[in-house]
Amino acid sequence: MLERVELEVLLTLAEQLHFTRTAEQLRLSTGQVSRIVKRLERRIGADLFVRTSRTVTLTPIGATLIEHLTPHVAGLQAALRRASAAGRGVSGSLRVGFVGAAAGQLLLRTVALLGARHPDCEIHIQEAQVHDACQRVFNGSLDVLITALPVSGVDVGPVLLSEPQLLAVPAGHPLAGASEVSREVMADHPVIQMPDTMPEESRRYRIPATTHSGRPVLLGPKADTFPEILALVAAHRGVFPVGEHAARFYPRPDIAYLPMPDAPPVRWAPVWLPGNDSGLVRAFVDCATRASEP
Repeated sequence: MLERVELEVLLTLAEQLHFTRTAEQLRLSTGQVSRIVKRLERRIGADLFVRTSRTVTLTPIGATLIEHLTPHVAGLQAALRRASAAGRGVSGSLRVGFVGAAAGQLLLRTVALLGARHPDCEIHIQEAQVHDACQRVFNGSLDVLITALPVSGVDVGPVLLSEPQLLAVPAGHPLAGASEVSREVMADHPVIQMPDTMPEESRRYRIPATTHSGRPVLLGPKADTFPEILALVAAHRGVFPVGEHAARFYPRPDIAYLPMPDAPPVRWAPVWLPGNDSGLVRAFVDCATRASEP
């Protein structure tokens, strides 16, 4: 059996691939981390990591071990959270919000599972818009929000959905017939802008200031809601990067959705204010994680 500290060192080093950062995160010394790894490798009889003066990488055996361990550790942690929630008798009222159709589908499955596990809980569902979603978490009108990352200043739960980005363009646009596009086209065609009330890191993740080659992104008009964004795209006022689910939930004859392989994925997760980590919030996040599984 692996001891808790051995598991923590193994999983954290596999994520960080850096002995010093691993030691700092676990509040151990670098020497302790190194000795624990060597002890595990002796016990297993094979190297788990390849160390050089510059890099740390997983060996094939190490990668396989991490792949097999991760779901078991997550399951243990979830079981402990559920037992703790049951011991406290999770109940009360929770205000949960979502942005977009994909998050809405996840939320409905989550609420159904939460209601089955904790029938004494009262869940209030609210649809949030692009311009006010995070503000409603910050001002306390929402307890939990399922939204696209990144968002700073909040606690972030597990990623529930990760999807490729597509570029929404007018159906009659010169790009509409392309099989795929690069982010570089944002320097040639105006991009609809998200509202300033969104966190800057969220806006910059989706719409960078410059392309990979350093060309400035052309700025189009701003919109406050996703329907407004699509209306501006259809009106030939600009293009806009969306998550893959938009092509399924928002099909329109006047808009074409084009794959954009060099754009980072859109990742969706539950977020909540630090300090609002109640038993009910933890129960919701646990149910959301389960509801997102295939």
